[in-house]
Amino acid sequence: MTLQEIKDVLRCEDLCGEAALHSEVKTVFAADLLSDVLAYAKQGTLLLTGITNQQVVRTAEMLELLAIIFVRGKRPDAETINLAKSKNIPMLTTKYILFETCGRLYNCGLRGCIESVKDDTAR
Repeated sequence: MTLQEIKDVLRCEDLCGEAALHSEVKTVFAADLLSDVLAYAKQGTLLLTGITNQQVVRTAEMLELLAIIFVRGKRPDAETINLAKSKNIPMLTTKYILFETCGRLYNCGLRGCIESVKDDTAR
């Protein structure tokens, strides 16, 4: 599924990176904790989040994530958008909540970038 197709499904607004809308998306990761993103997201993954500060761009850059979609209608400030532009990281925003966004993408055939998290409590 391309980023353009995802944009259509989620009724997203482009914030930056329109040239990358042809990019193929194979996996998705959703989180509002950057520590979870750092621990579990994989290179080339689409990130769904409500975090709008510059750290989300730095994290996406470090992990070489494909793009960021902000949920719940959230929008980063101009400095964060400019940082993403300088790093060539596409950013979009959707009005859907995180749960709805994940469900819509799952129904389109997209899957998470991890299959399971190790359960340290199991004995």
